[in-house]
Amino acid sequence: MRRGIALAIICITSTANADENDLVVGRLATRMTDADGNLIGVVGQNHELRALSSQLGVVLAPHLMTPADTLGFGGFQLSVDYATTTIDNNATYWRVLQGSSDPAGTGSGTHGESMLRTVGVFARKGMWFPVPSMEVGAGAVHLVDSHTWTGQLYTKIALHEGYHQLPIPSLSVRGAVSRMMNQRELDLTVSSIDIALSKHWGVGSTWRFDPYGGWNVLMIVPRSEVIDPTPDIDPLVAGSDDLLLNFVFKDQDVILRHRFFVGAKLQYYVFHLTLEAQFALAGSSIDDRNGTNMQCPPNATTTACDAKDSASAQRTLSMSAGFDF
Repeated sequence: MRRGIALAIICITSTANADENDLVVGRLATRMTDADGNLIGVVGQNHELRALSSQLGVVLAPHLMTPADTLGFGGFQLSVDYATTTIDNNATYWRVLQGSSDPAGTGSGTHGESMLRTVGVFARKGMWFPVPSMEVGAGAVHLVDSHTWTGQLYTKIALHEGYHQLPIPSLSVRGAVSRMMNQRELDLTVSSIDIALSKHWGVGSTWRFDPYGGWNVLMIVPRSEVIDPTPDIDPLVAGSDDLLLNFVFKDQDVILRHRFFVGAKLQYYVFHLTLEAQFALAGSSIDDRNGTNMQCPPNATTTACDAKDSASAQRTLSMSAGFDF
């Protein structure tokens, strides 16, 4: 009796503490029943997990928000970022959101808002080793209305910078990684490589203006933890086989997404403001399983199928403000 009361309190507390953008990945499953309607098994929907991970990966991808020029080996920057990224909230895989109005995916409603918002804090530092035109950065990004955080790191090398009096743009390459935390059913790692061009302009010997643009490729790696598709059933009840229904999504091939970005950094003294727009092309990569050429339908009853990324294109608008020292 005491155990049952304790479990009920834990369940109520967990539900109360869940925010509307937290993930309930157990909803992405096909429930198998016998002739009497009894639940006998659960099959994870690889097709839906791939599309979800693709769109969520774009939302939580490493932030850009800097021109091609580095800060210089003596430079240091602190900033606060805010971004909004569109999602296809009509797609059934977004029913994983805790606040979805259609958690069963029956098609009777949308799943949350049409965009997700993030806020982040970053520190960036120019380096002199191993090359003088190098910059490193680290930060943390929070998905608003959720418990989700990501830790982010990046390294940027300017292949060409300076020469601001000549009509020659600066050029840089950057590698970055973002790791999702605080979601117990899904691990998500997003790596990125980008190429950026920018040009520095002085304004009245007081302001500096740095427009920039470039291309970015995202490599999104989703990994499943053990998922409970029936959180409403107490596995400790005598005679319950609920634990046998737990499942794990098989590892999927890397998801590739391509982004194009444009932005501008405006600086006065040590204060800076950066605005940026990104456009991520629709997903098209395929999780190619051995021994089959069958495409996974949305409600697949087997994992022996190829899941194609059906994520639609996404747009991100970002703003960063802070201090350059």
